[in-house]
Amino acid sequence: MLTVTHLTGGYSRLPVIKDLNFTVKAGEIVGLIGLNGAGKSTTINHLIGLLTPHTGEIELNGISLQVNPQKYKEQLAYIPEMPVLYEELTLREHIEMVIMAYHLDHDQAWQDAQHLLHLFRLTNKLDWLPANFSKGMKQKVMITCAFITQAQLFIIDEPFLGLDPLAVKNLLTSIRTKADAGAGVLMSTHVLSTAQTYCDRFIMLDHGQIIAHGTLTDLQTQAHMADANLTDIYLALTQEGGSDE
Repeated sequence: MLTVTHLTGGYSRLPVIKDLNFTVKAGEIVGLIGLNGAGKSTTINHLIGLLTPHTGEIELNGISLQVNPQKYKEQLAYIPEMPVLYEELTLREHIEMVIMAYHLDHDQAWQDAQHLLHLFRLTNKLDWLPANFSKGMKQKVMITCAFITQAQLFIIDEPFLGLDPLAVKNLLTSIRTKADAGAGVLMSTHVLSTAQTYCDRFIMLDHGQIIAHGTLTDLQTQAHMADANLTDIYLALTQEGGSDE
């Protein structure tokens, strides 16, 4: 389980996120919801270790990011909003690099990779370099590399950008498969209708603070909006406007 306790931080001395407290349990998909500028990217950058908290603790299965960053990160897989690939490595070499980095069983990892490559229509592109891939294809490479790991937590930032409808469907199926196998998933997305269908719980951020959290039923109760959908609750609880994170 991911446990975030009293997390405050940002890119300078001025905090962007303030006193965040939440968990992501094994086997559940949690949606991180918020306007541009609400603090989603800042939160994720703290969780993956790119930013150092001003105050607070981040732990994954009892291992502190601050105290033991290597063991913490060994349990984590991250899919960013913008694909980040090594331009000099082929798709095959990216997969081999992940196998080595995560100390995976080579045969099993390639068996898992072949399934994902088929799912995302990349089977015949193993020897392609990133320069040959579209943005959507690069995103599929990132997804494949993340999902061959045995990570205990998957952090996925705006995963649907650039993906065709079939790829979105297959990604959502793969996310649920990981959760059903016992991994926790934290997914940031603006596609609230999809989040409502696939996420088990939600964390709503506004101006760097959690303004609501829980299941859809919990949010309906907190917003005093019985039977409302996630979009209506979101619009009711957050102010209009926002700025880029």
